Amino acid sequence: MKIHEYQAKELFRQFGVPVPDGGVAFTVDEAVETAEKLNTLPVVVKAQIHAGGRGKGGGVKLAKTLDEAKQHASDILGMQLVTHQTGPEGKEVKRLLVEQGCDIDRELYLGMVLDRAQSKYVMMASVEGGMEIEEVAANRPEAILREAIHPLTGLTAFQARRLAFGLGLTGNAFKSSIRFMNSLVMAFFSLDCSLMEINPMVVTKSGDVLALDAKVNFDDNAAYRHKEFDELRDPDEEDPAESAANDSGLNYVKLDGNVGCMVNGAGLAMATMDIIKLHGGMPANFLDVGGGANVETVKKGFELILSDPNVKAVLINIFGGIVRCDRVAQGVLDAVEQTDVKVPVIVRLEGTNKEEGQRLLDESDLSIISAGSLEEAAKKSVEAIN
Repeated sequence: MKIHEYQAKELFRQFGVPVPDGGVAFTVDEAVETAEKLNTLPVVVKAQIHAGGRGKGGGVKLAKTLDEAKQHASDILGMQLVTHQTGPEGKEVKRLLVEQGCDIDRELYLGMVLDRAQSKYVMMASVEGGMEIEEVAANRPEAILREAIHPLTGLTAFQARRLAFGLGLTGNAFKSSIRFMNSLVMAFFSLDCSLMEINPMVVTKSGDVLALDAKVNFDDNAAYRHKEFDELRDPDEEDPAESAANDSGLNYVKLDGNVGCMVNGAGLAMATMDIIKLHGGMPANFLDVGGGANVETVKKGFELILSDPNVKAVLINIFGGIVRCDRVAQGVLDAVEQTDVKVPVIVRLEGTNKEEGQRLLDESDLSIISAGSLEEAAKKSVEAIN
């Protein structure tokens, strides 16, 4: 789950991570009012969307007067902001962050993410603040400092000092950065995050360290522990199908292909997507309907898949372990009857009562293509499209 910059900064304040003063605005008048309350100029008017590269797209403006703040707010609110992360269609800006300007001396990068190769979280830092970290990693990997955080010890004092020294910090900036890193780690683990990124983290001319930007992603697997995060969701920034799937308890991610996938189990779903691609197709989505696939979950799965106009065929791959294959087959038949399915449907069942499930599919009057193996199902899906 992603949240906006202003929401991330409010959470940072709660854990002692220094951020500039500011506030959210949903109208031009609110933006001017927020700028007046800050009682300092210049201020920065920033578009709030779930994407990076806002500055390059014209979504971040410096205002030296209240009139400029009003003009920038008017220009940015309602604009279709296009960045390298939004795609060519862009995203409409419906809210702003208005915050005080900073007397910047240096721009740095600081972030935390899970390193699956080490099975540890890693704090990353770089002197290349303000740059796209992916670009830095590709062109100057030596510019990225990394410290793996052991789950029992957390970020140790010597690791924080090593990062601070690596960033070339001294004096008050050095001490401020140590406190900053420790507060960030506390926030990361307390909030069950999957990503925290501050780009740039700035050092002011007085030696203070501030999070000038803030990107926070929560781990969806820990959502049950943080019901308070539900109010931080912005449906306008989420894919409608993914949002509907989340509300229905399904795991759905839209992709760019044309073969819709409905599978029970994340690992089996990944394998299904791989073998579709192996045989020349492109998966249109990741959809895990869970171990207890039934009529309702299958029907909802069809609705989600068919909401994508690019889908030209649907491959259903179900392993009947927790639920029997004959019940899944009946669920598929009922769901196809109740849903306006106008594309080929390929079904592969494996597990308990497989033969009975296969018989139900073969004897039905519906246009369902059955397959005996995953490879056969993938081939038939690609052939159906071609």
